[in-house]
Amino acid sequence: MPRTEQKVDELAEEGEHMTDALATVLETAEEQGAVTWANVSDDITSGEWGRLIEKGLLVDAGGDGFVVDDPDGARDALEDSDPTAMMDSVEFSFTTYDKMAVATVFVMMIGYAYTPVRTLVGETLNIALGPLEETLPFYLVVLVLAILTGLFSALVQDNLMNAEIMEGYKEQTQDLKERRKRAKERGDDEELQKIQEEQMAMMSENLDMFKAQFRPMIWIMSFTIPMFLWMYWIVRDIGITVASPVIVLPLAGEIETWTTGIIGPMQVWIIWYAFVSISFGQIMRKALNVQTGT
Repeated sequence: MPRTEQKVDELAEEGEHMTDALATVLETAEEQGAVTWANVSDDITSGEWGRLIEKGLLVDAGGDGFVVDDPDGARDALEDSDPTAMMDSVEFSFTTYDKMAVATVFVMMIGYAYTPVRTLVGETLNIALGPLEETLPFYLVVLVLAILTGLFSALVQDNLMNAEIMEGYKEQTQDLKERRKRAKERGDDEELQKIQEEQMAMMSENLDMFKAQFRPMIWIMSFTIPMFLWMYWIVRDIGITVASPVIVLPLAGEIETWTTGIIGPMQVWIIWYAFVSISFGQIMRKALNVQTGT
């Protein structure tokens, strides 16, 4: 058994296709007693068949074909080393609170174009943020809010990002990439076709990964949009336009009004907020070792 387990583990390291091939041969052997290439040629490639023989998991049974050496041990080892177990065991669904957050974000976004919504959000948040705006220069107010949203974003991603789904998808993608490279090197067109079919199937099964990425983004937006909407209300509707004291930005020079366009229609206060928020958020993600991509 230990030798069989080691062999199966080595196959698993080569990729899911090899453990699938062994499972197919095991199933066929249980039904027919012995296995020939003709019995499994529709399900596995000739390269996989040869690899099973090379590893000693398939042994010659004379004129009857091949049999699995230590089938019970191979079956147990397969169950322990299933490379898809992590992905199969993880399912993702939105909670009621997630759906409420989506609805909140949608309503808040209307505020950018619809004045009554913007006014309602602005006046409500101004109860808490008004004293801050009265105490500090506006550029420091923007700085404080940008740091808060950057910190909140990093913490949400750290707590809500489903690392199991992301890691499982990353491993599957890397496995397919390595298998494709090996198949191209040995000119195995049959294996390349199988890999392509797996990639197509994988594309249709990526909904969980998408939702795992989308969930923290919704909660981040439910916090950042109201903050941004309050600043938009202050600048546009209340009329805080003069930069006092005058501030200096790289390349742009002295800025006298917060509504000055820097990059096309992007006003200076938006650029300042985005720069601080993104920069501080990146620092926090590095500090927390938050994985945000595949």
